Amino acid sequence: MKHDHRGFAAARAYAKNEAADRIRRFLPLVKRLAWHVHGSGRAGIEIEDLIQAGLVALTECAQRHDGPTEDGFAAYAKLRVRGAMVDLVRRSTPLSRSATERRRLLREKITALTNDLGRPPSDAELAAAMGLTERELADQQAADEPLRFETIDDAYSDSNAAFADDRPDAFAMLADDEMRGAVASAVADLPERLQMIIQLYFVEELNLAEIAEVLGVSIPRVHQLKAQALDKLRSALGEGYDIL
Repeated sequence: MKHDHRGFAAARAYAKNEAADRIRRFLPLVKRLAWHVHGSGRAGIEIEDLIQAGLVALTECAQRHDGPTEDGFAAYAKLRVRGAMVDLVRRSTPLSRSATERRRLLREKITALTNDLGRPPSDAELAAAMGLTERELADQQAADEPLRFETIDDAYSDSNAAFADDRPDAFAMLADDEMRGAVASAVADLPERLQMIIQLYFVEELNLAEIAEVLGVSIPRVHQLKAQALDKLRSALGEGYDIL
């Protein structure tokens, strides 16, 4: 059975033309929604960006929607286009809805007081008009301040003392933990008498004479036992443990 590929090509061309026609006819809808979203109080984003996001959503709708009625497509497209614009605003505005509303009310109160007083209001006058103390007003303004995002290259500098940290890095801490575990294991494998020598000398910090008195042996014998213990530890640990 042979397929008429010209029929498939014609169908694809028709679908493409239909989608392009729908995009042209619903472009005014995109612009109206963009102005509506732009005027909802969310500053910091351009109308052109909203229109662009809406056009992308409209194009996807026109390509995917195969509903038979124009009303059905209109409702579907309006929902998707507005949703795309709102998503763009949310991604671009690092403020919650409540913080944005508080900032809007504050701007309106400042404008009203400026018109009444003939000058910008003081912090005390503005706080009284808002029904807040000056401290509460300052805290609210600080909490509602938009976040600022800067690239790490612009914000960080190796020579800036603000970024200095005398704590060991993660690798040094891991290496230190591994070293402690290896030394503890090597000490545990020593004979009991040599373990005691290591304990008294390195942990209790007794000198050779004090250790000799504790063990009831001569000082040269303690020195000999200490040397034996260290030799066994170096042999067990291998290279990289020069601290012993």
